[in-house]
Amino acid sequence: MRYYRVSGRDGPRLIAREGEQAYDLTSVHDDLRTVTDLLAAARYLQLSIDDVAGGIADRAERIPEGISEDETVLPIVPDEVWAAGVTYEISEQAREEESALPDVYRRVYESDRPEVFFKSTPDRTVGPEEAIGVRADSGWNVPEPELGVVIYQGSIVGYTIGNDVSSREIEGSNPLYLTQAKVYDRSCAIGPCFVPAESIDDPHDLEMTMTISRDGERIYEGETSTNKMVRSCEELVSYYRRSNSLPRLSVLLTGTSLVPPEDVTLEAGDTVDIWIESIGTLSNPVVTV
Repeated sequence: MRYYRVSGRDGPRLIAREGEQAYDLTSVHDDLRTVTDLLAAARYLQLSIDDVAGGIADRAERIPEGISEDETVLPIVPDEVWAAGVTYEISEQAREEESALPDVYRRVYESDRPEVFFKSTPDRTVGPEEAIGVRADSGWNVPEPELGVVIYQGSIVGYTIGNDVSSREIEGSNPLYLTQAKVYDRSCAIGPCFVPAESIDDPHDLEMTMTISRDGERIYEGETSTNKMVRSCEELVSYYRRSNSLPRLSVLLTGTSLVPPEDVTLEAGDTVDIWIESIGTLSNPVVTV
């Protein structure tokens, strides 16, 4: 199953979707409003999240018209979002080209220790169809499409799509400016849904595409696969855990290999669409912040 949150008159509601069928799990119990609620129930009952949802789906209200993209909101609300960098060779090459200190990225790419950094807080994170932000003090801003690993109580429980919006100009001028290039209002998007780990055969073999559209025309499109990652999701999460007390729910973005060329920078009014096999499409307009 895939799990979405949609806006409702009394607040967001948790929706389970299996094929063309969609079930409003909140209609069964008002306390089931987030994926975290469902994960907590699954842990208490020692069942999978799909088993819990499947066990109550016959009592849930069906949504015959399906899920409207305009109604979907942030599918999970992580306490924090972290990210990994230089996990694909193309990303390492792009960072070398933009940076005055290219050896820094080569050394990370070849090192045993990955680059893992803090990315976002809940109030800086947006969901599907919400606007992502580009910095007003940067002339070169890009989206970074990434597989997001969802971690609950320290364990990998599923996956989503993340957009690690970044200022390549700021990071490229000096790697010590990384946090300013990465952490700011609307710098992170997550969605459109949460997919349990057991529903993904191999997270390291998923097709991925990204397009950037402006005034109805595509100004960038690219495709890749997570099989090009040089590190595993488990390895990245293991470094995230080291000497670090994890919150109840977090997301770790696993890096990108789709890097727009130098002559492409996001502008207000653009739209970014990221598709990952077995998960769906995360779509966001762009504003300046």
